[in-house]
Formats: sequence, structure tokens, C-alpha cells
Amino acid sequence: MPGNLGSIVDPTILLRWRLWCGIVLTLLAFSGRTAADTRKAPLHGRHWMAITGKPLSATAGARMFENGGNAVDAACAMLGAGCVMFDDIAWGGETQALIYDPRNGKVVAINALGVAPTEATPEYFRKKGMQRPPSDGPLAALTPGTVGGLMVMLSEYGTMSLKQVLEPAMQMADGFPVEEELAAKIDRDMAKMKRWPYSRKVFALHPFGLREGPRPGEIFRQSELLSTLQKLVDAEADARKAGKDRKKAIQAAYDRFYKGDIATEFVRGSREMGGLHTMEDLARWEVKIEEPVSTTYKGIEVYKLSTWTQGPVLLQMLNMLESLEVADMGYNSARYIHTLYQVMNLAYADRDFYYGDPATPPQEPIKGLLSKPYALERILQLNPDRNNARVIPGDPYPYQGGKNPYLQFLTNWINTLPVVPAGRRGDDEDDNARLDAAFRVGTTTIQAMDKAGWAVSVTPSGGWIPACIAGNTGVAMSQRMQSFVLDEKENPFNVMAPGKRPRVTLSPGIAVRDGKPLLCFGMQGGDWQDQHLLQFFLNVVEFGMSIQQACEARAFTSSQMRASFDRHESKPGRITLHDEVPSWVRQDLLRKGYRIDIRERTTGPITAIFLDPQHGTFWGGCTDGDDDHGIAW
Repeated sequence: MPGNLGSIVDPTILLRWRLWCGIVLTLLAFSGRTAADTRKAPLHGRHWMAITGKPLSATAGARMFENGGNAVDAACAMLGAGCVMFDDIAWGGETQALIYDPRNGKVVAINALGVAPTEATPEYFRKKGMQRPPSDGPLAALTPGTVGGLMVMLSEYGTMSLKQVLEPAMQMADGFPVEEELAAKIDRDMAKMKRWPYSRKVFALHPFGLREGPRPGEIFRQSELLSTLQKLVDAEADARKAGKDRKKAIQAAYDRFYKGDIATEFVRGSREMGGLHTMEDLARWEVKIEEPVSTTYKGIEVYKLSTWTQGPVLLQMLNMLESLEVADMGYNSARYIHTLYQVMNLAYADRDFYYGDPATPPQEPIKGLLSKPYALERILQLNPDRNNARVIPGDPYPYQGGKNPYLQFLTNWINTLPVVPAGRRGDDEDDNARLDAAFRVGTTTIQAMDKAGWAVSVTPSGGWIPACIAGNTGVAMSQRMQSFVLDEKENPFNVMAPGKRPRVTLSPGIAVRDGKPLLCFGMQGGDWQDQHLLQFFLNVVEFGMSIQQACEARAFTSSQMRASFDRHESKPGRITLHDEVPSWVRQDLLRKGYRIDIRERTTGPITAIFLDPQHGTFWGGCTDGDDDHGIAW
């Protein structure tokens, strides 16, 4: 009987049965584990929780909580420690944050992204024969933002002194044992860093040795960085002695960095190596406290930073998916993966054309981009049977009562991708690895919550290895200039200009329900961030996973959008799947026109905190297989 089932059962019923079995097996394969079956145990806390990219950084946050600080104090301490450890961030990089303030029930945005120096123009780089700024070195650097971002967050929303918050970072600058990951990164890029004199002095601890950088377990000391941090603390102390209050004392430290002797040495060191920074560039730059952008998904308010990041793409994707029955598709079924991939294509095409610094003209059409009717128009363009390899940006202007001034660029936009040199067009392992590296360029994440109601999500970045250090400051510079474009036909909103911020990938998130924080979440990994954060969010909201299950669940990744780093390339139709994806799902995706790349690890690193509304306790999660670490009480 079983061998001849098709002869006695209606073919339509049999087809439905096979489809149902496929969905059930997919659910079992990807979401059937209990919380106890996750590779990392979920983190629980009643009073506070701190999660970030390295165990030592998480400890710095825990120390602030133990000393009476709030979640903002803890986040600042974790940021400082992570910068000392070069956890894909450094003091000259950039900081982006969302903060839920329980005093008024509002989410605020911290914009501590640097700007292009005065001399940085498209013409300058074209004369050097460049299609965009280099990916590292002094010409890749914006003005430093993280120092100012940390101090503004602390001053406006924290409770502690700068000295208290920087104490763990200063102890680590005096020496900390290097973990294997950092030692390997330094060793990999030592040849490049030795070209920059101040980086060579910091990192080449064993000149002419087989491994010139610090070895795993070795104490790594950064005396010049320690001196810089001490100058900030001294400026604060002097201001307090002069009768200044806490905020004004922190402002004194801020001014010393951006207008005083630290700025002088930073600029001198940058220009010595060919950088473009001036004292005026640092003095004019300032941290912005902004209103975030948001949308609602089935009653949940989701907050992101505005178009100077890629954050709004998550909101656009949620707007499109809200009109569909996502859970009914079956978790990680071919239909589910195909639908999300197409939604990503549509939203990221808009990102690649319409996103830029809202503080400089032209003005981004954010109201139209985030309107629900525009989302419906875009989702109706989805082909359920085939990947669209030639997705172009939509036209959001009619949805905010305007006329698109850049329609002439859209018809030829697909042809503005960089020309890939011969020998770099295939799907070979080296080519895919190189593109993945361009999509995943480093950052870290910081999540913190406390019982008073504060919730903080930070995605800082910049100054990663290979780090170019500016003079005798110990401060490694940003590499974020590479995210600009030089031709308005690619993106008229993100063309390089002096004093302008590039559109970056960095994308912290906070979700609120019934007026209280529900989730704070973020991810390392460049252009992959909001792809995986979308899947994480749906894991929790649509499929009922625990926070740790949602962090570990097998994600997929698109390479169809334009990379924000290196050559800004893309590979239409390429999809990276976990090796546990069943063969029938792969076959269905192949029929839909995808080029499949299989990996043993495809997820994260994601970090997140969930506030359990039933019990009022914290659940923490982070992706397995990485150094991300949390501490709670």
C-alpha cells in the first residue's frame, strides 16, 4: 500500500500532504528545540542586564551596575572597554545609540557619527584616481565620534562621573591579556599597520618575530591611549574643583578632546600620514540628540535611527510583511525564505538610493519610505515564483505629497554598479569570501536594561583592525569615509561633501509594547545587520521563540544589495543558507533562480534583551559561537 499511495489517494490531497510534511519537518529542524536545547543558556536577571561583544567589556558594565549606576552608565563603560580591546571599535570611530528614557516614556537617538573633513570632496578623490575613498588609513577617516558620543550619553542620561565610567577602560589600557581573536586580527594585518608609524609603535611588540603582534594571553599595554584617557579625567576633575557641576565637568573633558591639546595631536598625526583633518573640523563637529524613526508591527512599536544609518530598512520590511501571513508560510520554508529575500531586495534598493545624512541637502523622503501605503505598493511588486535580480528603488515621493526630483536616475540605476574586474565574477570560494568580508565589516553591539526602566541599544564601530592611530594619542581613526559615493547617479543623498555624514550600516533597535521596552537588540556585521535582525524579530514575534532561540536560529543572507564597503559590489540572486536547510527547500530555491552558498554558520552575532511583561524580569540572548557575553543580576 505505501509504495502505491498515489494510485489510491487524490493527487491534490497528496500534494497538500507532502507540503504539510515539509513545513512540519522544517519547523522541527529549525524551531523545535526547547530553551534547554540552545547551545548557550539564556541569561536571566531581575535587577539589571549587560550584554556586549567581549566578556571583559560586559564585566565593565556590570561594575557600573554594582556601583549604583543605571543602564546608560553601564553601556558607556562597556563602550569604553570595547574600544580599548579593538572589539572592531576604537576611540576614533563612531557611536550610534537608542535610549529608552523611563522618565518620559520616550526613545531618543544618539548620533555620534563623524563627518567628512573640510578637504574631503569627490574631486579630491577622483584626482587620485579613486572611485571612492580607501577602506583604511588616514584618508578613510571621518572626524572621531565615539569619545563625544560616550560623554553626551553619560552627561544627559547617565548618573556617574566620567572618571567612574572610564575606570575599567583605563585599567585595560594599562594592560589586559589579549584574547586569541584579537591576536589573530593583528597578526593578519600587521604588514599594513606597520606602514603607519604610530600603529607600528602600538602593535608591533615583537619586531621581526614570526608573530610581531601581541600573543594570546600576553599583557597588551597602550600607554599613549592611557595618557589620553587620563587627560579627559583630569579635565573633568579640574572643572569640578572650579565649582562646575557634573554635566559641565564632562563638557570640559569633551572640549579638551575636540578643541584642546588632544585634538592638536590628533590632527598633527593624521596630517603627517596624509589625512585631511583640521582643528576646525574637530571643533565644529558635535553629537546630535535626535528623534528616532519608527513603525508599528502588529501593535509593537519598533524604533530605529534615521537615514544616516540603514536602520529604516527594517521598518520598511516590517511594513511590507505586516500585510502577509508570515507564520503560515512555515518557518524557513522555501516560500518564507523567498518572500523575505524579495522584501529585503525592495527595501535595500531604497536604502541604496534614498538614504543619506538628513542634516544636509537634499532631504531624504523618509515619510514616504515609511508609509504603509508605500509598503503595500512595494509588496505588490513581489514575484512569488522567481527572484528579481534587477530590483530598482521605488518612488516614495507621492506618499508624502511630493514629486521625485531624481526619477531620471532610476531607469539606469541598475547599471551604476561598479564594474567587477576580470577574474572576480565567479561564485568561487575566494570571491564569495571576499564579498562576505565586504558585507560583514566589523562592529560590536551593546545592550543594557535595568529595573528602573532604562533600556539602551548601541552599535558602535570604526577603528577596527587594521587600525591607523593618529599621532601620540593612541586613538585609532575611523574607516567610514568609504561608505560615501562620489557619483549622484548611484545615490544623490549620499554623495561625499565636507561636514557631511555618510550613510552607515550601524543599526541598533528598541521595541516597545504598551508603553514599556520589550526588546533591545542589535547585530555585528555591516550590510547583514538588518537582514538578520528582521529574522530575529520575526523569530520572537511570529514564531514564539525564546530570546536565546531567536539569537541562535539559522538565518539566511542576501548578497543582492550593494555592499557599503570596499567596492560597493553586489551579487544578485546569491543566498547563503545554513547547511541544515533541507534538500527540498534548496531545490525549490534553485528553481526560483537563486545561487546557493552553504555555510556551517550563518547567524549573527546578535545580542538582545527581552523584558518579560508577565514577570517583569530580563531574558538575555546572544548568538552561539562568538565571544558575545552577558552578565545579569
